[in-house]
Amino acid sequence: MTMIKSLVQYSATTVTAALFISTSAAAQEACAPYTVQNGDSLGSIAMSAYGSFDYQMIFNANRNAIANPNSLAPGTVLQIPCEDGRLSADSDVTEIISEEEEKQAKRAKSSVYEPPIKMVSANGWAPFTGESLKGGGMLVRLATTALNRGGNDREYNLSYVDDWQSHLDTLLPLGAFDVSIAWFKPADCSNPETMDENTKYRCTQMNFSLPIYESVSAHFTLHDNPYANVRDYADYAGAKICRPDGWSMSELSSNGLVEPLITLVQPADGTDCMRAVLNGEADMGLLDLEVGDAAIQELPEAANKVQLNPNLSQLQSIHFATHKTNPRGRVYLSLLNKGLNEMRETGEWYAIIADSLAEFNKIGS
Repeated sequence: MTMIKSLVQYSATTVTAALFISTSAAAQEACAPYTVQNGDSLGSIAMSAYGSFDYQMIFNANRNAIANPNSLAPGTVLQIPCEDGRLSADSDVTEIISEEEEKQAKRAKSSVYEPPIKMVSANGWAPFTGESLKGGGMLVRLATTALNRGGNDREYNLSYVDDWQSHLDTLLPLGAFDVSIAWFKPADCSNPETMDENTKYRCTQMNFSLPIYESVSAHFTLHDNPYANVRDYADYAGAKICRPDGWSMSELSSNGLVEPLITLVQPADGTDCMRAVLNGEADMGLLDLEVGDAAIQELPEAANKVQLNPNLSQLQSIHFATHKTNPRGRVYLSLLNKGLNEMRETGEWYAIIADSLAEFNKIGS
C-alpha cells in the first residue's frame, strides 16, 4: 500500500510523540480480524498492517463499528482489509462489481423518454474525482452506478469543470448542470449567523443526497511547527491554515476559526496546500487523508518533514448536490439515493470504493 507510506521514514521518536503509536498494535496483519487493545489508534493499526498511517480503508470496512476515529474502544473487533481493499484473502471486489453489472443488464428498460441528466465534476481531487482516474474517480463511479441501480433509464452527460466554486455560484443555479459530484454537507445548519458564507450558501441553497462517503479530515503540519500537536481548535489561533479554494470551511468556522483569528490560505488544490506547508506559507493543511497522500506522492520531499495530528480528525460526509431552484433536482437525488441504498445492500458500494483506492494506490506506487 502506498498511501502516505513514505511517512514511515520519520524517526521513531518523532513518530511516537506525534501520533501516540502503541506497541499493542504490532502483531495484527492485513486480511485478518483484529481486536483493539488499550492504547491503539487507527493510525497505529494501519501502520502495523500496511506501513502507512492512512487508516481510511480500515475505517471504510468497519464503519458500523467505529463511531469516532479519534477514539477506539478496547475489545472492538475490526476487519483489516487486504492491501488491495479485499475484506479477506479469498474475496474479490471486482467479482461483486461484475455480478451487479450483469444483473443490471438483464433488467427491463423503460420505453418512456426522460431528459438526460447533466452531471458535472472536476479534476484535481484524486482519488475522488478526475478524468485520468478509473471511471472518472471513485465518487463519479459511485454516481454513475447509483443512477443505474436506482432504476434510471435515461441518458446522462458528464463534464469536468475545474473551477469548483463555479458549480455552486453559476453552473447549478443557471441550470447548465443538474448534479454536481460531489460536496461536503455542513453537519449543522441551525445557526447561520455563525457560518462563513460558503457554508451558509450550502445550507440555504443546496439539496444533498444521502451520504455517499465519509472522509476523515487530516491536519498536516511540519513536525517542528508549533501547531503540530494541538489538542483543541482554539490552539490554532494565529495560525496560517491552508484549505483549497471552493472546499467547505465548516470544520473551521464551526470551531470559531475564521479570519482574522486565523489567516486562511486558499490555493487551487491539495498539492498546493502541501507545498504551502513545506514552504512555511501555511502552518497547517486541512485535507482529506487520501488527498494528503496524493500530495505527498507528488511532493516526495514532504516525506521526512510532514506529520499528521491525530487529535482533531473529523468525519466529513460527502454528497451529490443539486440546486434548490432545479425543478427536477429532488427527482435526481431520489434516484441516486435509491441506487446507493441498493449498492450498500449488495456490497457493490464497498467494492467500488476498494477497487478505486487499489487502482489509485497502484498509480501512485
